[in-house]
Amino acid sequence: MSAWVKMIEDKDATGLVKEIYDLARTPHGTVDNVMRCCSLRPKAIQGHMALYKSVLHNPDNVLPFWFLEVVASYTSICNKCEYSLTHHFMNVRRLLDDEERADAIYAALSARAPEQVFAGKELALLRYTERLTLHVADMAEADIAALREAGCDDGEIVEVNQVVAYFNYSNRTLNGLGVTTEGDVLGYYVKKDAASS
Repeated sequence: MSAWVKMIEDKDATGLVKEIYDLARTPHGTVDNVMRCCSLRPKAIQGHMALYKSVLHNPDNVLPFWFLEVVASYTSICNKCEYSLTHHFMNVRRLLDDEERADAIYAALSARAPEQVFAGKELALLRYTERLTLHVADMAEADIAALREAGCDDGEIVEVNQVVAYFNYSNRTLNGLGVTTEGDVLGYYVKKDAASS
């Protein structure tokens, strides 16, 4: 079982569900369980997809996609969401294309010690990620001031804020409905060797 609630299988999708599944397909041609878990309320998938694409796959983002995937992964570690971590750290690995570095990042994030591999602006953004995820009621203007002091501009701050906010939503959807990666093709990005063949 890949969720605690009924999910409409791709082969059984008709009408609005089929239309939205077709919009939600990954580059692998599949619909991930993170979307299918809301198939009984397909408009939720539509909203979810719009937010996901706008914060994580927006070509206007300034921060590198690999780093935004690190932010997604760290949010998921803080929330103990294995589903998102599994998918999005696969994206880190594919985008970095450096297994040694990816392993070091994974170990540091898992230890909740990003300072082991990050410094400066990136470290400040990861500390903000953890604070916003675990201590949302304690956020203050000083948190933004610290990011500016580390070299972040306000647009970069908004990018990370939106990735963290999105993954807090997504992690709660996944953990709250008992969604697993069973049947999913892991990661959004296609492997480089697969893309070139």
